[in-house]
This record gives sequence, structure tokens and C-alpha cells, in this order.
Amino acid sequence: MDGKILIVGFGPGSYEHITVRAREAIQESQVIIGYNTYVDLIRDLLTNQDIVRTGMTEEVSRAQKAVDLATEGKVVAVISSGDAGVYGMAGLVYEVLIERGWRAGDNPLVEVIPGISAINSCAALLGAPIMHDACTISLSDHLTPWAVIEKRIEAAASADFVIALYNPKSGRRTRQIAETQRILLQYRDPKTPVGLVKSAYRDRQHVVRTTLDDMLNHDIGMLTTVVIGNSSTFYYDELMITPRGYQRKYTLDTMEQRLRPGERLKPENEPWSLNATTGECWTPTNPRSSSVQSGMTSPAGPTIRDVAATSDISPREWAAAALNCLNRAEKTSHVSTTLSTMVPSPRPSIFEIAVSPGVANKKFSSVQLVLLANLAGDEGEIEYTTAHQLILRTVTEDPEHIVKCLRDGGMTVLPVGDVIKVKACDFCDGEKHEGIPFAEEISRRLAGIPVEKELRIGFNGCAMSCYGAVNEDIGLVFRKGKFDLFLGGKTTGRNATPGQRVAEGIPAEEMPDLLERIVTHYRENAFPDERFHKFFARVGQIEGFNHRDRPQTVTADAVCGS
Repeated sequence: MDGKILIVGFGPGSYEHITVRAREAIQESQVIIGYNTYVDLIRDLLTNQDIVRTGMTEEVSRAQKAVDLATEGKVVAVISSGDAGVYGMAGLVYEVLIERGWRAGDNPLVEVIPGISAINSCAALLGAPIMHDACTISLSDHLTPWAVIEKRIEAAASADFVIALYNPKSGRRTRQIAETQRILLQYRDPKTPVGLVKSAYRDRQHVVRTTLDDMLNHDIGMLTTVVIGNSSTFYYDELMITPRGYQRKYTLDTMEQRLRPGERLKPENEPWSLNATTGECWTPTNPRSSSVQSGMTSPAGPTIRDVAATSDISPREWAAAALNCLNRAEKTSHVSTTLSTMVPSPRPSIFEIAVSPGVANKKFSSVQLVLLANLAGDEGEIEYTTAHQLILRTVTEDPEHIVKCLRDGGMTVLPVGDVIKVKACDFCDGEKHEGIPFAEEISRRLAGIPVEKELRIGFNGCAMSCYGAVNEDIGLVFRKGKFDLFLGGKTTGRNATPGQRVAEGIPAEEMPDLLERIVTHYRENAFPDERFHKFFARVGQIEGFNHRDRPQTVTADAVCGS
């Protein structure tokens, strides 16, 4: 009979915080192996199991005994408080097994059962101190050299982690906690909140709320977990709280947030992010960047002067600023002439742009095609799309030059990606020309504007609707100086369907303004990545036009292509 080792984390020790699986594991075990204190904490769960008790520092012998008994065919529970994988017995049991040549699937079977670690249980008693990045550090130097622990404390302190200290002090180890405080005070305000939690959720639970400079004036022992806040942690009455973000992008005193969900992720609204601080390389495939609004120019990164004006300059910041200056050929006395030999020249970027001969014109001239081919070069490519546009991809260090050449060649140039795309028919090669000015005006106002998800506006110049405008997100059918309006078309998927005709006979001169209001409503209120047809169904009404639920007509679930 194969044996089994159940490595059980039973949490802080209180019955209600022991998971159901941990209780089951203890009850199904034939042998319980654990430190004396741990066995006493779960005594109420024991029935007729054999108990193997050991004292402190006898972890290896516990692991070896568990492997021996399980190899004989017994079901053995090795118990740890908190989580068995956090300064517990899980790793040590695996080490003993590996030393004996054991592999996963061999006898004995092994199951690690998670529990609530001290960082979690103590944080709950203190309030919400680990809402941001946090780490755990054990101050016990019996198995880990103090020099290593010291480096970890300094790294965590300088990186502004919330820190949970395990095993902070014992009868013989009294200097370690004092040395830790000394290191932390080099990086943190003396009044940084500190929580001292002893025996969380046990009979002798004791919680102290203090500060970094005062914490050694309180009793700290082996059963204490020390939770040290970061630079943004604060006290509110008895609660120790760390905000979710250093730079808040949310408001708490109003129901309506300053930034919509989709806007929160844009580099201009999170200037502390990597993309924002290093100068995100802009291409029209990422039209949400602020560069779309500024005439397709690459966003400027930090200059040497910007960095020099700040304190605590890191080597990375100096290097980034210097490279930015070189990329922009900035003339500055702060950059030495030798720096150009130390920093590699910028690598060319792939530039991607949508090109068309116009919203109504469907014909490229031979000169324009030659120009496109020359701009693509040997390393570029040109792709035809269903949006009545060509996508030009080329390797260049000067995207503005590419855009200028295309516009000088009489072509319309727009970004690609999640933007508004205006598609129009060819107006019967211009024979039905009455609607062309309105198509061009709508394109001029809306085409290329960034949205949560690509939005297509289809434009048909007559009631024949041969270009399928009614199937787009927004469909326009021009008839005798007026428009029929279709909203919420879905072109793909098993439930693809035309848009709902929400109005007929809208005066043509009113349509550009009306469309602009509809698009603005979508941009300001859509959820992240929410397509227009889903948005219309969710809000129910746009500019007085009501959404109508339609019955599903799909009856078969055929495999694609069958």
C-alpha cells in the first residue's frame, strides 16, 4: 500500500481559520508529526492518531520521520502553523525526498495543503496594511547568514515594500530587530506606521499599533509578526491602511470618477509608469497614446536637464535621459562628445499607417502605388484590408517624413488599431455624387479618433446599400438628401446581424453633428474594450434612439468550416 504525506498549513491556529481540506487531512491521517506547540493548537481535531512531537530546531528529524513512515505505507500529516510553504515544512520534506531519489508519482504521494500565513492574518487584525506590494523577511539567522538577511532588508526598504518580519526576536537573538530598525530608518520616515501582532487569532492575541522609531519600546518575541508600512501607509483611528496606489487615479468623494476605466490605463494618466517615463515609442497601432492628438509626433522622454533637476538620480534615469538627447540630436552642454561613442544609435522602428485615396475615391493612381512601394522598401509591406484602406508597414527612423510624403501624394493618412474607420461606397463612380460632401465631412471629423474598440461607420450613397453599410457598427444610407440611421450592427460571430434601423429621413445637414454626439457618448461611457453594439445594448438609448432586443436565430452549433 502506497503511503501519503499531507503537509498541512492550519493557519493562525483558531478553529474557524483552518480550511476544510486541512481538517479533512488531519482526520484521515494515521500519524501527526509536528512541533509541540502546533500539536497543542489542533488538539481538538485529533482522534486516535499516533502523535510524533519534536521540539524547536528539530525540523529535519520531523521531515525524515514523515518520509520513513509514509514509505512504510502510512498516511502522515506534517503540520505547520500559517502556510506550510512559507517558512514551514513543505520545502524541507521535499528536500528529504529528493535526497532519497524520490520523484513525483513515486511512493509516497505528497500533497501540500495551503493555510493562512501570518502576513495575511496579522494584516486583517491591523486593517489593510498590505494593499500594495509587500514582502516577508525572516530575521532568524540560524539557517540564513545575517549578511544575506541584511541585504534583503535594505533592498526591501529602498524599494518601499510593505514588510512583514517573521521570527523577529528570541531569547538569544535580540540584536537583529534593532539592526533592522536602523536600516529601515535610513529609508523611511520615523513615524512610518508599524503593527506588532502576537499570537494572531489565538487565546493570547495582542495587537500594538506603533511607529518605526517607537517599535522597540514594545514587547517583541518569536510569536510576534512585525508589519512595517511603506511611504504611503497611514493610521486612521485604530486602522493601519496602505492605499492601493501611490498616485491615485480614482476619487472617493464622488460616484463619478474623474477618469473612465479605459482612460486610467493611458500613459498620460499614469506618468509614473514605465511607458510614460521612458517615452513610449508611438505608432498608429497604439492610437490611445497622447501622440495621436498631437499630429503623429513621438512623445518626448526625459532630458538630461529634467533628470538633473531631480534628487536621488539612478543610473538608469541618467542613461535614459542621455539616450533621449541623442535620439533627438539635442544640443546640450550636459552631454559630452564622448557619450555618443558609449551609447548605441537608436534602432529603427516599424511604422504602421492606414492609407487610402479618399473616403469616396477608390482608385489609387500608378504614381501613388509607386510611392507606396518606394516607402515600403525592401523591409516593408503593404496589406489590403476590408476597411477600404491599405496598411503600410515600413522600417523608418522618421515617421513624420513618411506621413508628409503620403499626404503630398494626395492620399489620406490615418492611424490603425482601435480607432473610428469611415467606409463609404464609390457613389457609382461619382454618378450619385450628392452624398459625397457629407461622407467627406463625417470622415474629416471622426476618422482616426481613438475609441475603446474599433468602430466602423458605413456610408451608402443610395438606397441600394450595395456596400453593406447597414452591417457596420453605425450605418448611414443617403436617400434624396436625407439619411436612414442604423445602430449596433455586428459583422462577425454566430450571431452576426445588421444594425437596427433607429431613424429614417434625418436631414443630411444634421447628420455630422448627430454622429459626433453618438460617438462622444460612446467614447465617454464605454467600458474598456467594449464594442459599440454591446455598449448600445447595455445603455439602452443613445441620443434618443432606443435599443431593441432581437431574438436569436442560430439553431445549429456547427464546427467552423463544416
